Amino acid sequence: MIAIIDYGVGNLFSLTASLRYLGAETRVTGKKEDIEAADRIILPGVGAFEDAIAKLRATGLVDTIMDETARGKPLLGICLGMQLLFRESHEYGIHQGLGLIDGVIASIDEDLKKERIEGLKVPHIGWNALRFAQEEPLFKYIKQGDCVYYVHSYYGKDCADSVIADSMYGIKITGAVRNGRIYGTQFHPEKSGDVGLNILRAFMEV
Repeated sequence: MIAIIDYGVGNLFSLTASLRYLGAETRVTGKKEDIEAADRIILPGVGAFEDAIAKLRATGLVDTIMDETARGKPLLGICLGMQLLFRESHEYGIHQGLGLIDGVIASIDEDLKKERIEGLKVPHIGWNALRFAQEEPLFKYIKQGDCVYYVHSYYGKDCADSVIADSMYGIKITGAVRNGRIYGTQFHPEKSGDVGLNILRAFMEV
């Protein structure tokens, strides 16, 4: 069973529908016992980092997430859910994340300006080709250059040891990260067609 953590900031319908299409048993939950009983955990999320991490902590589930991942249970953070895995975010201030991925969440717009790159809109919305290490288990059913769907204004930075995929949007955008069996995707696999379904299928097997 895959536990999809519900803490009030995720659009859960398309993710649940995608997993059920693949034959996965899923449970959208905010209960500790469900997460402990699950084989895998997904942490979705949309919106602002500060609000999301506060809501996640308010559920009382942070210790459960930390304990279960420490035992080796696979976890997948999606979009803002991936960002929450990082050490800290610089979105409207400095905010502490879960620290499961070493790195920071930084502004795409600010970094585009630092590189003097013009003509690219932020938020970064749309399809971009994915580049990844071929041996990564999460990508075993897709190929180099397959496109995935992004919707975000901030991205993972200073996390080179954890990056397993990236995309170019004027600057190099962190597309996916991994620390052991803890995974994160900045893009939305549940909105990325067959490519995204194949990434979710691979997560069901890691």
